[in-house]
Amino acid sequence: MGPHPAVAAIRLAVRRVLHDILTEASTERTRARVHERPFAPLVLVACSGGADSMALASALAFEAPKLGIRAGGITVDHGLQPGSDLRAEEVALRMRELGLAPIESIAVSVGRDGGPEAAARDARYAALDAAAERHGAAAILLGHTRDDQAETVLLGLARGSGIRSLSGMAAVSGAGGRYRRPFLHLDRHTARKACMEQSLPVWDDPHNTDPAYTRSRLRHEGLPALEKALGKGVVEALARTAQLSRDDADALDAWASQVETSVRDASGLLECAKLYALPPAVRRRVLRRAAIEAGAPAGSLFARHIEEVDRLITGWRGQGAINLPGKVVAQRQGGRLVIRQG
Repeated sequence: MGPHPAVAAIRLAVRRVLHDILTEASTERTRARVHERPFAPLVLVACSGGADSMALASALAFEAPKLGIRAGGITVDHGLQPGSDLRAEEVALRMRELGLAPIESIAVSVGRDGGPEAAARDARYAALDAAAERHGAAAILLGHTRDDQAETVLLGLARGSGIRSLSGMAAVSGAGGRYRRPFLHLDRHTARKACMEQSLPVWDDPHNTDPAYTRSRLRHEGLPALEKALGKGVVEALARTAQLSRDDADALDAWASQVETSVRDASGLLECAKLYALPPAVRRRVLRRAAIEAGAPAGSLFARHIEEVDRLITGWRGQGAINLPGKVVAQRQGGRLVIRQG
């Protein structure tokens, strides 16, 4: 008799991602002409102790040895709750009991920029990036589920940040494709059921039910209200929207990259007439890329900033310079758009 369907589902999801990682690592070694010894890439799991990440850790521990992949784990202590250090050590112990190695518990200091949720996320990813470099990991697995994806799409919709924001979380992201999300097509219930079937202890973060946090309110109030009004299937539809939006956004980004050189003059300045002839979605992407190249931080550059710059092309009335994040200034000069440090 095989494993419970929930356990089988999480293992299959992880197995597919591990196959991808192994194939990519082998291809890179072939290009580098490294053949002298067998290669076992290291894959880490980021584990908070919650049901999603514990299910992911157990699946990684089960599948990795069969593929000749080394598997370890990282848990991050954000220091936001009493006893968080002890809880992190418990999570580390659970991962060791699964047979994962190396295991590391990392304490971080959470700042205040962007609000508590964003600050915690930034601190966490910085710690994970450093751990990946330290251990020479080929990838880090993250336990985000289809439910998390639906929440991310709704948060992006509320911000009005455009199609890229609606595309949610990518299955592969980070420098060199470091972060992998095997569970984006699985729901939260499947991960929890898999933990129950394997008698894996899980920790439910009280922040996930704290109405002080936007995502928590959305999870416990917003999505249930939508399902009540629209019927079941909202989460699946939002996750599907994320994938469709990502495909469209990727295509538009590629288009913008291809035409960027054609709208610049010999000195490299953007020509307003040529920009005006582009479709708005492509033009705004060219403008965003130019602002980032000039020094504007991508995370602080919002749709409203790009709209103001776009009006220098489409609604020119002799207006002055536009101030952008990172002390970058955009202004129109003699039919050219100049974007540079102020």
